[in-house]
Amino acid sequence: MKNLKYGLFSILVLFVLTFIYLVAYNLYEPKAYDFMIANVNTQKLSFDKKKNVDGHDDIVLVVIDNKAVQNYRWPWKRELHSKVYGYFQEYAKPKVIVQDLLIAALDPDNPQSDRKFFNSVSKFNNLIGGFLAYEAFYDEPQKGENYEEKFIKKYEYKNITEKTLPSSFLYSLMLFPDPYFDILKYTGFVNLYPGFLDKSFKGDLQRTQEYFMNYKGHVFPSLSMAAFLYINNNPKVEITKNYIKFPELNYKIRHKMTKYQMIIPRKFYKAYNYDSTFYSHKKYSAVDIITSYENLKQGKAPIYDPEIFKDKIIVYGACATADEGLNDIKETPVLKRHPGVDVQASGIDNLVHNDYLIVLPKWLNILLTILCMFFVCIIINRYEFMKAIVYTILLIFGYLFLCAICYYYDIVINVLTPVVMFITATIFAYINRYLTESRNKEKVKNALSKYMSEDVMKNVLKNIDNLGLGGKKSVVTVLFSDIRGFTSLSENMTAQQVSELLNEYFSEMEPIVTKYNGIINKFIGDAVMAVFGEPIQDGNHPLNAVKSGWEMLKKVEELNEKWQTEGRNQIHIGIGINTGDVFIGNIGSENRMEYTVIGDTVNLASRLESYNKVYNTKMLISVSTYEFSKNAIFVNEIENVEIRGKSEKMNIYEVTSVEKAQ
Repeated sequence: MKNLKYGLFSILVLFVLTFIYLVAYNLYEPKAYDFMIANVNTQKLSFDKKKNVDGHDDIVLVVIDNKAVQNYRWPWKRELHSKVYGYFQEYAKPKVIVQDLLIAALDPDNPQSDRKFFNSVSKFNNLIGGFLAYEAFYDEPQKGENYEEKFIKKYEYKNITEKTLPSSFLYSLMLFPDPYFDILKYTGFVNLYPGFLDKSFKGDLQRTQEYFMNYKGHVFPSLSMAAFLYINNNPKVEITKNYIKFPELNYKIRHKMTKYQMIIPRKFYKAYNYDSTFYSHKKYSAVDIITSYENLKQGKAPIYDPEIFKDKIIVYGACATADEGLNDIKETPVLKRHPGVDVQASGIDNLVHNDYLIVLPKWLNILLTILCMFFVCIIINRYEFMKAIVYTILLIFGYLFLCAICYYYDIVINVLTPVVMFITATIFAYINRYLTESRNKEKVKNALSKYMSEDVMKNVLKNIDNLGLGGKKSVVTVLFSDIRGFTSLSENMTAQQVSELLNEYFSEMEPIVTKYNGIINKFIGDAVMAVFGEPIQDGNHPLNAVKSGWEMLKKVEELNEKWQTEGRNQIHIGIGINTGDVFIGNIGSENRMEYTVIGDTVNLASRLESYNKVYNTKMLISVSTYEFSKNAIFVNEIENVEIRGKSEKMNIYEVTSVEKAQ
């Protein structure tokens, strides 16, 4: 039963710890992750030159920003885009242009402008346009299915030797206008889903990215992955349970898989202010590109020398806070208002430079947490309260420092979840310590109760921190009882028989003394010394002592009847009782003390017990005891008794009945 109780308790503790761990991980860990990314990972110390915090220089942004919208009112005629592309196609010669703009319809009011745009796009072999996939179904199913068939045939990435992708929850595609579809050579999806490491769709922050989409069994790259694939001549791809592999490049990216997502932690970079908007990559205004293009056409000096864009990866998009339609803003750990075009650039940056966060496996995080909790428990069990708390706090700060170092070097480790578990472990450890100490205290009390009265024991435990020699004077009644002729009786008995007889005898006497508010101070061989009036306060202690003695005599008669039927030896006892002043308290030395009573009152009670042999009586009491109890007892007076150790003779009394007490 005891093992079952411990087993159930252990299961309950394990369940509570697991629940707290999951709650802490889901509620607090994303916030800790965001803090560490924003304040540690992307803010590395300047002396560490090997650690890059800025977006790489080979990736730049061209943005339709506030300045561009102020010069050319939105919505732009598409011929403005064609001027941007003309600048890059004719002069700058970038490595690739990633268009983070969606072309979903023709401009019926400006067909000539559309033609110029499509003409400029058709000249590019290195331009990648974006598309969206939707959870909704097509409004016109037949039209959508026909478009899908063409889209899949043209844009599906087929150079995949193995694929293990989560199931798609997307059911329709954004439809390109036919002229745009015909001339756009490469595309990638621009869907961005929030996520937290191994939890899909957790909150609204862009913490993770996906590089491939499983759309109805067909694989499409993201916009950033499409750029990487183009730069590397469309290499073979193997998508396994844990990795995206590029065997020809000797390159692989670790990911986690959920039901709907292939999760890869985004690596962000330090953001800088460009005209009241923060970007982590070098940013240029689209209007300055247009002006530069027009100046070059006229033989004038451009605002930007085309050479600065040569062989660069250009991400072209919009982020104009002045126009709600162009306010492509995402929330990320590093920025609450992070331009979407820069988020796409970060994805490309991660890919091109193999610049990723390393996420510790879940099992390693759990193991580390358990180890630290184990150390917390050791600390609490080994040290007193204040030291244990200080050491536990130091352990927590030490762990947080370790987390900061890990994030500094791009290693993602659980931060707050373990701290919550450390605190939980501390609470549980102190609960366990309290319960253990309570159990031990009960064991001590049970053990002490076998050596002293319960009231003496309570007094000792109550003053456990202030135990010392000393006591007080008090009026008590002392009772001595002794077995007549026990020495000669025991000579005819074995040691085992003597032990059994005494144990049974004492076991019957102790409850009687306790019943009348007395305590057995000590067993002296076959004798019992009991005290009434202290430490149990009792104003009627003389009479209660007499009642107790009388009942002890009756109990011995019952025992003799029982033992006679069992063929065992019988006994007779004598009792002496005296009331008077005593010293009661702790007697002995600092290392060994005893709670007892001393004084002439004790000596007289002992003498009275021995005089039962002289007068052939069973219970003798002193005059002081008689005076306190005479109205409730019957006695025979024995006059002028010479008591050893007393200079004067005194009267003593044989108790013959306590009927008046009934």
